[in-house]
Amino acid sequence: IKKHQRKFETQERQPERKFISRENHFYQGKRFLLNVIEHDAPPKIILKGKTYLDFYVRKETTTQKRNEIMNEWYREQLKKQIPALIEKWEKKIGVSVNDFGVKQMKTKWGTCNREKKRIWLNLELAKKPTQCLEYIVVHEMVHLLERKHNDRFLNYMNDFMPNWKAHKQELNRLPVRHSDWKY
Repeated sequence: IKKHQRKFETQERQPERKFISRENHFYQGKRFLLNVIEHDAPPKIILKGKTYLDFYVRKETTTQKRNEIMNEWYREQLKKQIPALIEKWEKKIGVSVNDFGVKQMKTKWGTCNREKKRIWLNLELAKKPTQCLEYIVVHEMVHLLERKHNDRFLNYMNDFMPNWKAHKQELNRLPVRHSDWKY
């Protein structure tokens, strides 16, 4: 546990976000510049080409509220992506996932409840490349076959996703959220 804590503490961090124009934000592993547009209507976020995230908010919206709005947008995006990944891999792995959820996690990319056949995925995966999200989905689904990270688990991972180690390395070398996380 201490080894993993040290690893998280030394991993590169993104700077704290202020949710202002020209600030960098990531989505599916790509960098976007935030374009804050103040308007008198409910907030919304729109991808604009391959460069900008248009972030519509009321003028008086606090930084904390802007963070909540952005996190909800990330959650919605993941919830659109995940069902197709689960469906694809259920056929390949031969398991059935009853439910999934997305939540902010401090030290894990995902978890699996074998009894309920439910997987939980870290909200931060919305910022990472899609192959990293897919790797975590597969990893958690393989836990429906094998609970522990033993040789049997590794053999399943090698059989179902031979390049999983490269995806894991990519995910673990990418910067994580700024240091307000407590380990």
